[in-house]
Amino acid sequence: MSDLNNGLDYLKAQRPAIGSGDQVEIAPGVHWAAMPLGGRLEAINVWVLRDRANWSIVDTGLRNAATITAWRALMNSLFDNGRPDRIFCTHMHPDHAGLAGWFAADFGARLWMSRLEYFVLRMLTADQGKAAPGEAIDFYRSTGFSDASIDQLRSRFGEFGRMVYPLPQAFHAVAHADLIDIDNDEWQVIVGEGHSPEHCCLYNPSRKLFISGDQVLPTISSNVSVYPYEPDADPLTRWLSTLQRIKEMVPADVLVLPAHGQPFFGLHQRIDQLLEEHERGLAALDEKLSVRSRPVDLYGALFRREITPVLEIMAVGETLAHLACLRSRGQAAMEMDDAGIQWWSRS
Repeated sequence: MSDLNNGLDYLKAQRPAIGSGDQVEIAPGVHWAAMPLGGRLEAINVWVLRDRANWSIVDTGLRNAATITAWRALMNSLFDNGRPDRIFCTHMHPDHAGLAGWFAADFGARLWMSRLEYFVLRMLTADQGKAAPGEAIDFYRSTGFSDASIDQLRSRFGEFGRMVYPLPQAFHAVAHADLIDIDNDEWQVIVGEGHSPEHCCLYNPSRKLFISGDQVLPTISSNVSVYPYEPDADPLTRWLSTLQRIKEMVPADVLVLPAHGQPFFGLHQRIDQLLEEHERGLAALDEKLSVRSRPVDLYGALFRREITPVLEIMAVGETLAHLACLRSRGQAAMEMDDAGIQWWSRS
């Protein structure tokens, strides 16, 4: 099935019904299920891999009753006498790691993820129930946030932790180029940066399978943002570099198993599309910088839809990531005025 918008070849398989506990075996011992998210992204794809007498799971879905019910239904129909033995989380976002702690507590499954992802996840979940810190308020005010947007920030602060089951206090760290044996089959870890600190993809050369997480998605681009806990970061440069590295390390003919959307063939083509899309965004932003502007004045260069206060944390984070990339390329500069507001222009 070919997509007319971007020319990728999608796997000719019906997506399992979201949150139903249904699954589709897309390769021997590799099963695809979809867990509910709601909102603009309906679902996250999770991957269940036969691992000798037991099972390894890649990504978990959010912490909520609907997802737990779906997992119980899937396990009852698929697992026979086996159990979830290892939980691989590609990265620390709640849709990917929200139930890692539940699997650990209820089934004794061991959490496997990169070291930095685990500790950043621990840090962010610890914010639950706390007020937004002054550094975060000052950071977003400096971008030009209105009082309404600051109120949204205050009301939403700590919601990250509510979507994540309490984490296990021990985990198994994985790193770039690690080789992991799953059911006597070798999967290689490929770590990327930008969307999250140390995002792990899994590549199986012998079976030509590539579990891409959020690093390479078929119809949307990963969110790449600057956050108040690292205000001077340049995540977009790192994310673009990761795409180039994946293109060098993984052949074009793999079946890509993404976190959102349909599995597809055409990895290199999709990477080229993503690189071109972001270069166009950077060029449009560079044009806007002919006029000295605050970050909130620049949304039109990157987004077609209206940015409401609910969306503004995401929008300003992505705008700042593009600005930081232009600054790293020597194309943009920022000055802070006496009121603590950022003003960006061409350098």
